[in-house]
Amino acid sequence: GIQLPLRPAFKRLRHTPAEMRLLFEKLGWRRILGFHISGILHRAQFEMSLKAMSDVKANLLLHPAAYALRPGDIDYYTRMRCYQAASAYYHPNMMILSILPLFMRGSGLRKILWNALIRKNYGCTHFLMEHKDLDKNKFKQEDLGIQIVNFDESVYVPDEKIFMPAKKATQGFQRPLPENKFLHRLRTGRPIPAWHSFPEVIKEIQHAHPPRNQQGFTIFCTGLSGAGKSTIARLVYAHFMEIRSRPVTLLDGDIVRHNLSNELGFSKEHRDINVNRIGFVAAQITKNRGIAICAPIAPYAATRFQIRQLIETYGGFIEVYMATPLEECEKRDRKGLYAKARAGMLKGFTGIDDPYEPPENPEIRINTTDITPDEAAQEVFLFLDQAGYLR
Repeated sequence: GIQLPLRPAFKRLRHTPAEMRLLFEKLGWRRILGFHISGILHRAQFEMSLKAMSDVKANLLLHPAAYALRPGDIDYYTRMRCYQAASAYYHPNMMILSILPLFMRGSGLRKILWNALIRKNYGCTHFLMEHKDLDKNKFKQEDLGIQIVNFDESVYVPDEKIFMPAKKATQGFQRPLPENKFLHRLRTGRPIPAWHSFPEVIKEIQHAHPPRNQQGFTIFCTGLSGAGKSTIARLVYAHFMEIRSRPVTLLDGDIVRHNLSNELGFSKEHRDINVNRIGFVAAQITKNRGIAICAPIAPYAATRFQIRQLIETYGGFIEVYMATPLEECEKRDRKGLYAKARAGMLKGFTGIDDPYEPPENPEIRINTTDITPDEAAQEVFLFLDQAGYLR
């Protein structure tokens, strides 16, 4: 037999096309505008949908797509709660909220037509989608069986306290914040203009993306063996344990190798696996608003970038590049590892016969050649304080 996938969350907001058609029939709706949206429903999109409903004289099916977005975007559960909060601003007898189990595919005209046909299957007579470059002359709407409604970018006019199409606004208007800048403002504790979104929506997003002084974050120390990573990490860890401001976990390279990756060797593949395991654990700690302090060598830039993307989905990522030169690291070689690598007794040793790819834009760069460990740790705390993570 055929069975639909199990979807445990928001079951009341999920409908099959047949269920939705029956609901429209029960309500007596004959003109229905399907509204496809993937981002957050802010005031600009809300006003635009109201205008479209008025223009085509239709009720609204608010039909957000429930696919996973890019790293760093608002998570699925928060987006759904935001739709529920914003939907309260519509008249209850004019709008239905339903989740579409859809994954993002393609772009351009094919995507628009595909989404329109899906809404036609759900019983919609009209279709509204956020798209600025729709050219309806490229297809015949009468062949589709559903009318596509143009989307015009909306801007806010402070003097009149209204939204209007950008092409009609002459001067003194403000464009809505792009989603990445909107999230950056929330995460850094900066105010959001009252006209941009609904207070209930902002509250939901703040719950998932609190200001920096309430966020979890990861301090990711990277550098050559002997650069001072573990020493600095232990000092920073001890300071946080002393003040007990929030849970803190130390994920030093040797500790992780012994407890989490003891079956791995030191090939490039195994090093990536080890660093990705550290990143996964750090992301879970960050997600739960704790502090993760990591100190692996992590020689490869691509792997570090993947970890940054993962962790920044949940909180802060502070890359600390221990830029101590190779010559100084060799002087501190208590275990004799560099000497063995030079003699050919160790193969694939980072800095000798395996490359270390230095970070191009780390949040903190520290050369421990001429400073004490306490001074280096102080640089980390000065950055955290100035960036808003401590206050």
